[in-house]
Amino acid sequence: MNGPAALTEDQVYHRCPLGQLDFETTDSLEDLDLPCGQERVLRALEFGAGMQAEGFNLFVLGPSGAGKYDLVERFLTRHAARQPVPSDWCHVFNFQFSDRPRAIRLPAGEGRQFKEDMSDLASELRTAIPATFESEEYQARLQELQEEMAKRQHQGLFDIQEEANRNNIAMITTPAGFTFAPMRNGEVIDPEEYKTFSEEEKELVESKVDELQKKLQQTIQQIPRLRKEVRERVHALNEEMVQLTLGGPIGELRQKWSHLPDIVDYLDGVREDVVEHAEMFKDPENGVPGGLMGRYRVNLFIDNADTLGAPVIYEDLPNHQHLAGQIEHRARQGTLYTDFTLIRAGSVHRANGGFLIIDARRVLSQPMAWESLKRILFSGEIRIESLERLYGLVSTVSLQPEPIPVSVKVVLLGDRLLYYLLAHYDPDFLDLFKVEADFEDDLDRNDACYGLYARMIATMTRQLNLRALDRAAVARLIEHASRVASDQRKLTAHDRVLRDLLSEADHWADQSGCDLIGADEIQRAIDEREYRASRIRERSREQISRGIVMIATQGEVVAQVNGLSVLSLGTSMFGQPTRITATARPGKGQVVDIEREAKLGGPIHSKAVMILSRFLASRYAGEGELSLSASLAFEQSYGGVEGDSASVAETCVLLSAISGVPLKQGLAVTGSMNQLGEVQAVGGVNEKIEGFYDVCREAGEVGGQGVLLPASNVEHLMLKEDVRKTIAAGDFSLYPISGINQAIELLTGMMAGEADEAGCFPEGSFNRAVADRLMTFAEISKKRGNADAEEDRSSDKRSD
Repeated sequence: MNGPAALTEDQVYHRCPLGQLDFETTDSLEDLDLPCGQERVLRALEFGAGMQAEGFNLFVLGPSGAGKYDLVERFLTRHAARQPVPSDWCHVFNFQFSDRPRAIRLPAGEGRQFKEDMSDLASELRTAIPATFESEEYQARLQELQEEMAKRQHQGLFDIQEEANRNNIAMITTPAGFTFAPMRNGEVIDPEEYKTFSEEEKELVESKVDELQKKLQQTIQQIPRLRKEVRERVHALNEEMVQLTLGGPIGELRQKWSHLPDIVDYLDGVREDVVEHAEMFKDPENGVPGGLMGRYRVNLFIDNADTLGAPVIYEDLPNHQHLAGQIEHRARQGTLYTDFTLIRAGSVHRANGGFLIIDARRVLSQPMAWESLKRILFSGEIRIESLERLYGLVSTVSLQPEPIPVSVKVVLLGDRLLYYLLAHYDPDFLDLFKVEADFEDDLDRNDACYGLYARMIATMTRQLNLRALDRAAVARLIEHASRVASDQRKLTAHDRVLRDLLSEADHWADQSGCDLIGADEIQRAIDEREYRASRIRERSREQISRGIVMIATQGEVVAQVNGLSVLSLGTSMFGQPTRITATARPGKGQVVDIEREAKLGGPIHSKAVMILSRFLASRYAGEGELSLSASLAFEQSYGGVEGDSASVAETCVLLSAISGVPLKQGLAVTGSMNQLGEVQAVGGVNEKIEGFYDVCREAGEVGGQGVLLPASNVEHLMLKEDVRKTIAAGDFSLYPISGINQAIELLTGMMAGEADEAGCFPEGSFNRAVADRLMTFAEISKKRGNADAEEDRSSDKRSD
């Protein structure tokens, strides 16, 4: 029997050669601007950032902890530094529609100056206009106007009084108004004397009095018109004086801002508004109303004066208000009020003209935020509205700021599953996010990468303000990066794993009083992390060592084998041996998967059992029917079973049950099998091997045990030091297998045997034993079938 050779210590671990690291400490290494091995992402970012067509926003997809944000932020910051600085934006009062504040765009940096200019103008208005109304010129002209109006008002009454006197009628002023009475020789006639007048004289007096009454009434009716005329002329005077006062400062501002027509138009509106409310500046006691002066303020809600290049904004809470902006309210005497100065910009405003980075999961978890973001990108403008008003939940009157045009490149960060779900279920997604930047999970490990990876580690230590690493520490960290990647030819690209490990190693170096981080500190950080997460693993091992969970590591048993599985809890993964058993008897070619029947087996595991049954029929039944009734079970398994990595072990244990040939319990098996009997790679091979090794060690001295694993998994091995030492001593063996026959030979010690052209296996081979037993099963089934048929015929005769 020529089985596969056991793996050597060098084959189960890929060391980092110190000769490839030409430095003493990482202090001598230059920083790495961008991480190595992410060329695909960098090309996608370069394209997406430079593409100006609509819809070419980016979705950066990769696993959590890969450092997506750091890479994107660094790249975009460098790219944006070469871009022009976007405009400033401000909101000002709309003198035509007070509930619709105007938005004014200004060149970057000029927004502050405009705000200062308007603040200075408001201060000047507070003092200059009241001073104008207190001036001698204004007071003189006002007095002249008032005297003229008083003279015109009194002249009408004087004319009536003169006419009355000429007709011997006195005009008397009483508390109730004016009245007329006849007089003689300048004296008012007594009523008794008036009674002596003839009817003709009385008629003349009364006629004249009536005439005078009408004229008096007409004169009095002219008084409101005169007063209105007074007010109009006073108002015109006020406007004239305010115009003269405003002419200088507003004229200077119009000239200063003549290059921005929107500001010139706004200044004209300010002048007209001040003139219209000129009287409000005359109150010497209360001063100018704050509400009026607030109309001339400027809400500079986007200020790019200090921005270098295009902005790069990260929104860590991407809800509707933080993205699209909001209108705040203040409380005054128990009621809420707002104005244009309470309009607040959102992150889309701040990123306008640049880049906005958003975590995809967070924006999707915020109510209506995703829809708001899509609406902004589709429309190309931002409208600041509350969600309640936007969706018609309230009908209260509020501000409606003028929408602002937006040109922003949105970069979403998320995992791959989220990207694929959005692409499938959201019809708008691919129209808006046309650039896919896919992060590499792992980097190629070769001679050329060692220097770059070391520089990346050096860059991390400086960013985290940690101690430098010596060469041995970097080598150990690179080896651990391969372990995390589960591949001798790869290095993990998970930024968070390396950063956390470096931070912990720095802590242990500090505890030890070391100036540098050495390989011992890296190893201690690895060991401590593993220990902190090992409680469940140790409880599981204890259950096996106490015999509560039955796992045999010595001897030979029929229809029983040790399969290997991996348990993943949080960030912790560990291997767990599981006893797999089988039964076999004559039947109709049925292999019962007990896990599936108990609804504990997943679809992939069920598929593996189906493949196994087809393999049996193809190899041993030929063109006939497979006479077999078999069952497979994972003993003492009380949770779900998923995956096909136990299909090789299941095949071996079922063949043992059929043939009656025992299997070595000191060998555990992992590997997937196809219908042709070829062994395929599986995951978690390091954890599985180490898990079985630990069980063997706790059961007694390790000697002669081992693991059968797929040959295609050999390059994934990065085993721990204690396992490697035992392998080097020859006490624990790893056997790479590529076909089911190799597994059979290793587990049974028998030759598997190949079928000849007639389909017969050689005498004394394992496969011959299986075929003979199945033939026996077939004969038993045939006899049983004949007996059943004879009994049926006898029953029919009795019925007749």
